Amino acid sequence: MKKLRYIAMTLLLLLAVPTLTLKAETGGEEAELDVNELIFGHIGDAYEWHIATFGDVHLTIPLPVIVKSSTGWHVFSSSNLEGGKEYEGLYIAEGGANDGKIVERNAAGEEVRPLDISITKDVLGLFINSTLLVCIMLGCARWYRKHSLEQGAPKGGVGMIEATVMTIYEDVIQGCVGPDYKRYTPYLLTAFFFVLVNNLMGLIPIFPGGANVTGNIAITLVLALCTFVLTNVFGTKAYWKEIFWPEVPTWLKAPIPMMPLIEFFGIFTKPFALMIRLFANIMAGHAAVLSLIAIIFITVKAGAVINGSMTVVAVAFGIFMNALEILVAFIQAYVFTMLSAVFIGLSRVKEHNEK
Repeated sequence: MKKLRYIAMTLLLLLAVPTLTLKAETGGEEAELDVNELIFGHIGDAYEWHIATFGDVHLTIPLPVIVKSSTGWHVFSSSNLEGGKEYEGLYIAEGGANDGKIVERNAAGEEVRPLDISITKDVLGLFINSTLLVCIMLGCARWYRKHSLEQGAPKGGVGMIEATVMTIYEDVIQGCVGPDYKRYTPYLLTAFFFVLVNNLMGLIPIFPGGANVTGNIAITLVLALCTFVLTNVFGTKAYWKEIFWPEVPTWLKAPIPMMPLIEFFGIFTKPFALMIRLFANIMAGHAAVLSLIAIIFITVKAGAVINGSMTVVAVAFGIFMNALEILVAFIQAYVFTMLSAVFIGLSRVKEHNEK
C-alpha cells in the first residue's frame, strides 16, 4: 500500500507540472496568453528543447542543425538562430507555409527550404525513448539469464513486462495473424512497446519527457509503412487473387473492374488509417490537456471569483485528462498492434479447395 501511495503522489506531482510550467511561461497574471502559440508550441517540433521560462530567462537545450543549402552543408547549434537571427544565410521562418522551419532565400528572393536533417526535439525524444525501451528490455532479459523457471515467476517491473508480452502474444498476435504468427511476432511486439513507451513519455511534461513523438505524423507514417510492407510483400497468392479477382459476381469484376479497384485502394487506405488514428488521438489528447490548463490564464481578467472557480475546474479536469491519457497511451498501442496483426493475418490467407 505504501508503494501505491508513493506512485500516486508522484503521478499527481507530474500531472501538476503543466500548470506550473504554463504559469512560468506566461510570466504571471499580467501576460497576454496566445493559446494557439502555447498549444502548438508544446505539441509541435522545434530546433531546441524548451524546458521552462523564469522571467526573461528561457531555459532551453539547443540542438544541432544539419542542413544542405545552395552553398553546401551547414552544421551548427540552433542557438545561433534564436530570436529570429540569421546565420550563414539560414533562418527560421515565421508564418507562411514554412512556419517554424529553417529556410534560405534563393536568387529571386523567395524563401525556400534546404535539405534538412537536423536533430530536432522529436528526433532527440525518439532517441531517448528508444534507448529507454532497449534498456528496459535488456534489463528483463538479464533477469531471465540470472533466474531459472524453478525459482518462480518474476515480480515487479519484470513481471509486468512479462504479463504484457504474454497478453499481446497470445490474445493479439496468435489470434489475428494465424499459423504464421511466429514470423511476425518480433515486429508486432516491438511496435507495441515502441508506441507505448513514446506515448507515456510524451505525457511527462518535464525533460526528458514531453516530446510529442507519436503525435508527429512523420513517425506514425514510418510505422504504418512498416506494416504496409510486411502485409503486401509477404502476402500469399490467395491474398492477391482476392484483390484483383475476388469471389464476387462477374459483373462486379468485368467489364468494369469495380471490386478490384475497391480492393486495390484498400491496400493503401488500411495503413493510412493506422497512421491517422495514432497521430490524431495522441495529438488531440495533448491539445485537450493544454487547452484546459490555459483556461486558468484566459480568465485572469474576469475577476478573482471567476478565475478562482475556473482554476479549480481546469486543474481538476486537467488531472483527469492526464490520467485518461495514460489509459489512451496503452489503448492506442494495443489498437495499432491489433490492426497491424489483423492486416498481416488477412494477407496470409490460403486458398480453400471446395469439395
